[in-house]
Parts: sequence; C-alpha cells; structure tokens
Amino acid sequence: MEKRHATKTVNIGGVRIGGGEKIAIQSMCNTKTEDVRATVSQINELEKAGCDIIRVAVPTMEAARAVADIKKEINIPLVCDIHFDYRLAIASIENGADKIRINPGNIGGADRVKAVVSAAKERNIPIRVGVNSGSLEKDLLEKYGGVTAEALVESALQKVAMIEDMGYDNLVISIKSSDVLMSIMAHELISKKTDHPLHVGITESGALYRGNMKSAIGLSIILYEGIGDTIRVSLTADPKEEVKSAKLILEELGLREKGVEIVSCPTCGRTEIDLISLEKQVEEMVEGLELKPLKISVMGCVVNGPGEAKEADLSICGGKKEGLILKHGEIVRKVPEDELLSAFSEELSEWMIIDK
Repeated sequence: MEKRHATKTVNIGGVRIGGGEKIAIQSMCNTKTEDVRATVSQINELEKAGCDIIRVAVPTMEAARAVADIKKEINIPLVCDIHFDYRLAIASIENGADKIRINPGNIGGADRVKAVVSAAKERNIPIRVGVNSGSLEKDLLEKYGGVTAEALVESALQKVAMIEDMGYDNLVISIKSSDVLMSIMAHELISKKTDHPLHVGITESGALYRGNMKSAIGLSIILYEGIGDTIRVSLTADPKEEVKSAKLILEELGLREKGVEIVSCPTCGRTEIDLISLEKQVEEMVEGLELKPLKISVMGCVVNGPGEAKEADLSICGGKKEGLILKHGEIVRKVPEDELLSAFSEELSEWMIIDK
C-alpha cells in the first residue's frame, strides 16, 4: 500500500475527509427526495449499514425544499446532487445541504456558477465538482479525439480553476468513467495536479455482479496507490449493497478495521452438506446482529474444516448428517445437521455487542 496522497481537509457536515482522515463511504438514495418519509427511512438504513455520507437527487424545487425536513431526521451529512438549474443548488444550500455536487459546465454561464459559489461561500458549504465521461465538453473531445483520461482531468481542473478564481477553494473533485482502466489512469493523473480531496468510484458500473467486479478492481487499484478520500460503489441495486461492497473493499485493503469476516470453502466432491445454503444462512444471520470484530469460517468437510478453523474465532463445519462448532480451532459442540445453525447462533451470542 502506497502512502496516501496529501490532500486538504474538507468538513462535510461534521465528517472530515482528506488530510489523512479515514476514507468515507458514500451512497445515494434512490427514493424521490420529495418523499421525505421514504428518503429518511432509506438514509437511516444506509447509516446502519455503514454509510458515512449520503447523496440525494435534487431535480425540482420541491426536492430542494424537502432537504430541510430530511435534515431534521438524519444523523449523517447530506449531499445534494444538482444538474442544469443553478437555482436548485442555491435552494439546497439555503435548506441545509452539507455539500452540493454540481457540474459547472451544465448549470449555465459564469454568472450562475458564481451565484452558487457565493451561496456556498456564505455558509462554508463544500462543493463537489463532478465530471464524468458523458459530460465532456466538445472542444476537449475534439482535442483528445474522444473520451480519455487526460480529457477528464483537464475538464475537472478547468472547472476547479473557475471556482478558485471566484475566491472559493472548499472543494472536492470527482472524475468518473465506466471504463475501469480509464478511471485508474485519470485518478493517477489528477492526484499529481491537485491537493483537493478526491471522491472516487467507477460510474455506471452495472448490476450487482458485474458492478461489484468492476468497482472492486478499479477502486482497489486506485486506493492501493494512496488515492481517494471518499468512495462510492455505484451499482444498479439496493444502495445497501453499495455500502456493503465499499466496506469490504476498504477492510480487505487494510483501510478500515475488519468487522465480521466470513471465510468459506468453495465446495467439492467431499462436501457432505448443502454448504452454499449454509454459508448464505450464516451471512444472513450475522448481518442482522451487532457484533464485535469476528472471523467466522464456514466449511463443508473434515479436510478443510478443522484446519481452517484454527485461524477463525468461530467455525461451523458440516459433515455427514452432523456438524461441528469450533472456537479458535477447538471443537466445542457436535450436533445433528438440523441443529447446526441453532447451535451456531447460540455460540455466536458471545460476540454480540450488548448496550449497557
């Protein structure tokens, strides 16, 4: 892991990013922002799943006004995503947005950008300058012969310079592409040209399987190079899946303390139990519990079971019509197969966090 690139610290509603702070996980609501009840419910669920910063779409003035009511009911910072209408950005700021996301290229001329910047400056609200492969200017497309990493970087830095020239530098930058290699190259380039915090992700990466694969590959390389201050795993899926994936990427790279880690064997002809179903049930069981950091192994036979269990805190190992529960590699229970999950649940209680 390379040393993290030095970036300025930005405060987003109490969550500090950049400057060596921990990498924050971001997601985006897929509710209608105007539906305050549904949006608040989803945000609170995402916070529980591990989301640090949440973004909502603001396509209407009604959505901008809803921000005030949403803010009263949530605990994590709220980012408002605005396109085309600069007045929505100003209204979002006035209603309590902790950060706004704009593309200065699509909200009008410099006077309109300046109006947004003035509103943000008055309240010291960070602006995320977002550029992606679908929003590049015609002159840059002509200059570089299409969408390239260099074009993305130049577009972003032009917009940053515009806002800095207006006397404001409380900024976060995002440059995203659905092309993994282009995203990696763009982040490598821009990290050498700016000290503003970077929000990283592979945009429009796809549905759960493909999107997770593309995001894991791209984000892992970018983060391993020490680049990135906030991340989003963009999936065509429940936003909670985005948060779960982001947490796992950060944990496996050693950028966050591991919570509950589950290892399981890939199955083979020796397996005497429905291990795929067993592993899924174990995942579902632990997902709904508040647990201390814990390594669990789910194994399907006597070859992998006891051996792999030595490195796990708690293990469940299937056999022929029976199974074992192990703690730190030592067998503590041997039960019939139909009692295996309930026995595991009882032993799991030792790692539960109990509020005093």
